[in-house]
Amino acid sequence: MSGCCNDNCSLNALREKQRGTLQIVLGINAVMFLVIAAAALYGNTTALLADSLDNLGDALTYGLSLYAVSRSTAVKARVALFKGGLIFLAACAVAAQIVYKLFVPSVPIFEVMGAFSLIGLAANSICLFLLWRHRHEDVNMNSVWECSRNDIASNLSVFAAAGAVWLTGSGWPDILVALGLVWLLMRSGIRVISSAMAELRAAD
Repeated sequence: MSGCCNDNCSLNALREKQRGTLQIVLGINAVMFLVIAAAALYGNTTALLADSLDNLGDALTYGLSLYAVSRSTAVKARVALFKGGLIFLAACAVAAQIVYKLFVPSVPIFEVMGAFSLIGLAANSICLFLLWRHRHEDVNMNSVWECSRNDIASNLSVFAAAGAVWLTGSGWPDILVALGLVWLLMRSGIRVISSAMAELRAAD
């Protein structure tokens, strides 16, 4: 009986730790979405806009993950499946912006790209550090970790694009990096959906 109590206590403690971490990273990403989206619109940069949409997707993901923390494996898998769909939706939004830029070309403000990509990198590094210990606990936390790891790559890519825009005086680096982020988002979405489907099959 005491063994069951200990197991339940350990599980509850784990869930509380997961919930606390998710609340922090949810707040960080919600704020960063607002800040970076405003900067992207001001700086006329598609790559930075993709970065902000990634933060929005993460904020929604963390909110859903909070709901799933104390739920069954099947519920966690369904939530992860939905999160994979959100990642795909973000990729489609960025792709639409890229098509628009191809027809209406412009040169973004590289100073805005560089500065806010570094601000985003600092915020996402904090999230990655907080989520590191939870990444192998279950499919729910693994999908959250996947999103956070993508953010670091996104920030570095946007910073590199800012340098390329400065060197070339062209908007093409912004578009090319945005294309790369679309590929990264789609790849991540496929991975999250595949893991969720595997969990659902195992739960049946």
